[in-house]
Amino acid sequence: MTTERVWQLAGGASLILGPCSTIMGVLNVTPDSFSDGGRYDKSVEDAVGAALRMIDEGAAIIDIGGESTRPGAAPVSAAEEQARVLPVIRELRSRTGVPISIDTYRSETAALAIEAGATIVNDVWGGQRDADILNVAAATGAGLCLMHTGRDRERDPDVIVDQFAFLKRSIALAREAGVADDRIVLDPGFGFAKTTEENLSLMMRMGALAALGFPLLAGTSRKRFVRAALGEDRGDPDVATAATSVLLRERGVSIFRVHAVGPTRDALAIVDAALGAMQDRTRS
Repeated sequence: MTTERVWQLAGGASLILGPCSTIMGVLNVTPDSFSDGGRYDKSVEDAVGAALRMIDEGAAIIDIGGESTRPGAAPVSAAEEQARVLPVIRELRSRTGVPISIDTYRSETAALAIEAGATIVNDVWGGQRDADILNVAAATGAGLCLMHTGRDRERDPDVIVDQFAFLKRSIALAREAGVADDRIVLDPGFGFAKTTEENLSLMMRMGALAALGFPLLAGTSRKRFVRAALGEDRGDPDVATAATSVLLRERGVSIFRVHAVGPTRDALAIVDAALGAMQDRTRS
């Protein structure tokens, strides 16, 4: 069982991480995201409805993104990204108190999203592309997810060594900007410039990242390496995602970023119960 932590978020909100798994539901309001692109980008009501359904199914966080991060995706302007996400954040905030995360690497988008009601900043570049995003997180008190990426840089051939090198730099930059440690969560960035073999190795060695001292978030949902392990046109990627979540939970991950909440919720309920029973036996 992972150690209990309180993740401090903007606006005085917080989440308890550790004793039970936390699910982050993915809501992409884009036309071209690899899984749900084109489903929720045309209607604010459709997007909010999808988020509310995920909350009903057990999502404790909704992560909203306005630019696809899949390989080869066309970049969008900050204005276009903001036009997609801000109306959805405002409407969703008016209808639920569940924490909202903004999936962006742009400081301007992050600031506007927090003003609209988001309480978490989820940066797929770990604060190393637009450094001002760390200043936004510090000034607003937002929760901050720093993700590892292998894109556009030299990497160490050992996946764990590379994780430590990149994430330690992100942590140092966040602290320098004034972000408190109790607002930081780390994400190993499954699928971001990593081969299938590297992703699988990373998954099995995730326990090593506990040494960094921060709660861990994992986003394996429907990723290419999950589909590759299933084989072409075989199996259910959401069930396979749930299996990866079980393995990662056993290795100390607290937050699971998924597209389909139900399968992962049910799988994690079993592993949480088993880990809890084991902990109770250890105490007695």
